[in-house]
Amino acid sequence: MVTRRGVLTLVGGGCVLAAVGAGGFVAANGPSRSARAPWREAGQETEFRRRALSYAILAPNPHNRQPWRVRLDGEDALTLYCDLDRRLPATDPYDRQIVIGHGAFLELLALAAAEDGYGTEVTPFPEGEDMATLDERPVALVRFIEGGAEPNPLFASTLARHTNRSPFDARDVDAGAFAATLSSGNVQGVTANGCGNDALAAQLRDLTWRAHSVEMTTDYTNQESVDLMRIGAREVAANPDGLCLEGPMIGLGRLAGMINREALSDPNSSASQQGMAMFHEAAMSARAYAWLANSGTTRASQISAGRAYMRLVLAAEREGLKVHPWSQSLQEYPEMAGLYREVHDLIGSGQTLQMLVRVGYAKPVVAAPRWPMETHLIA
Repeated sequence: MVTRRGVLTLVGGGCVLAAVGAGGFVAANGPSRSARAPWREAGQETEFRRRALSYAILAPNPHNRQPWRVRLDGEDALTLYCDLDRRLPATDPYDRQIVIGHGAFLELLALAAAEDGYGTEVTPFPEGEDMATLDERPVALVRFIEGGAEPNPLFASTLARHTNRSPFDARDVDAGAFAATLSSGNVQGVTANGCGNDALAAQLRDLTWRAHSVEMTTDYTNQESVDLMRIGAREVAANPDGLCLEGPMIGLGRLAGMINREALSDPNSSASQQGMAMFHEAAMSARAYAWLANSGTTRASQISAGRAYMRLVLAAEREGLKVHPWSQSLQEYPEMAGLYREVHDLIGSGQTLQMLVRVGYAKPVVAAPRWPMETHLIA
């Protein structure tokens, strides 16, 4: 029998592993090794821009869509575009989260380039940002400056940083570690703030769980996630993006007919209900929250938020903390409007909230799948 403890149903993004079983079945149904090859191969390129890109593709991004297209220009530049087929029109109708993912990519690119002594001059939206949703115009122009930067200690956490959706340990976050993490997010005109395990955290546990429930029980937003699910190692290897469901118990659930896209599309199915219960446990385990805000809703401000987020999560890893985005309440579709106002009233302080995450301690998790770096290059 597949139990709630045995099957971890993915609801809301990323990679969840169910790891119970034995022998050959476990080996055959473990996480896809080939889908994680870019994590092992990062830094092996000989050309400095390609080497920096091999790290940049490991940046966090919404629903693991990896929406980055890159054209190498001349000997010292590149242009970044959005792959318009990799947006999230249901939950991210104005592409705000997708742009934040581009900002994280650009910051990790800059940190990786600095390891080789190259500075980066980033020009967001060089052909204009006057767009309700992203279009064919470039997201950023990057020029590399030899000798223009020194290595940043944050980069050392790049390969260990993984979004962690597990329940967090029942212990409060160390105040010094939390302060150091938040400090790293106060860049690019972005304000990083947070709270420990206090009355505000209790309010945020309730609010973020209600927002998660809205996303998972609204037909078209839930379906967006279901359509991006890769169920089993074979699907993950074939399409190393989106939301992956791997592990022996996922294999058993597939064999039993319990885990499939039809069941996951039905919020009343056993698979969906088990998934909701597991994520409720994760939500209620939050002992600290961090959030990023800035003063505007321009595209450039969204890039800045992504760059700040990249630094915040690297700092968290350095401090021994784990981070899980819990930003459904910041999404801008009609069914979320009430909670969007509520969270801004609670912690917005008159600014635009760009990211809201839970922070805590947890066991390490496997890396999310990634497309090879070459697949992001424009010929």
